[in-house]
Amino acid sequence: MNERLIELIDINPNDLFGIGNSNIAIIKRYFPKLKIVARGTKLKAFGESELLDQFEKKVQMLINHFNKYNKLDENSIERIIISDESSQSNSKNVEGVLVHGVGGKLIKAQSANQQKMVDYMQKSDMLFAVGPAGTGKTYTAVALAVKALKEKEVRRIILTRPAVESGEKLGFLPGDMKEKLDPYMQPLYDALRDMIPFERLDSYLEKGVIQIAPLAFMRGRTLDNAFVILDEAQNTTHGQMKMFLTRMGKNAKFIITGDPGQIDLPHRQVSGLKEAVLVLKDVKGIAMVHLDEKDVVRHRLVGQIINAFKSIEGE
Repeated sequence: MNERLIELIDINPNDLFGIGNSNIAIIKRYFPKLKIVARGTKLKAFGESELLDQFEKKVQMLINHFNKYNKLDENSIERIIISDESSQSNSKNVEGVLVHGVGGKLIKAQSANQQKMVDYMQKSDMLFAVGPAGTGKTYTAVALAVKALKEKEVRRIILTRPAVESGEKLGFLPGDMKEKLDPYMQPLYDALRDMIPFERLDSYLEKGVIQIAPLAFMRGRTLDNAFVILDEAQNTTHGQMKMFLTRMGKNAKFIITGDPGQIDLPHRQVSGLKEAVLVLKDVKGIAMVHLDEKDVVRHRLVGQIINAFKSIEGE
């Protein structure tokens, strides 16, 4: 009797095995002539060589399905096992979907300017997405980064933002460096948790596949094979913005997001974002999208609030 050992590297065993090995029970129904044992991070099967080849191929298809859609239920398991590989690869290609998020959530552009971000990043390696709060700049940028990572267009995602307090003094923050900086990075974590299952996200963060760091940590680095997002860029200085933009390495994609109406820099300090948008607007290969209240995807009142403040700010 032949033995086949499959090491589960690209998936958490619980996601493949199911609650109480329920997914394994379904798989066993379709391979009655194999003895299948699921234990720890290993899946073993015993039987004829030809059946073992089929079994291994189907298991890999199940892993690929989960990594793409973040979901593996009875219907999808049965469909994958009884289908051929080509028909499975062409199934469930929902138009416009950037990422299949946690629990099968479909993440796609929600407005015309968000769609511009998607379209421009197919042609450009650097994009400035500028607009008010709630327009989905950061969320769309993170979705594009996760998509590129899943499709192996890049090897890592790097998310950064300047650690600037928004109009209030927070005082001393306890804890180690990560704990001090996490409050500033929370919006980036929130977006990632929508798109990547918790345990896999933890693994990516631990291994450095996804890095979240303050802008100061970018100095001296060359960012190759990476999708890099600079968030809250309105709070960069001239020097910080120039430093960041010149970190761009080979096979890199950069998205810079920010809201010029919410600058938290000291009085009379010029925003690096405002300056860069003016200086780089005619540089070939750099795309720019200007979002507005029509792109707001938060509560309907947010768009009205943005308009109301415009009237007193002289915009």
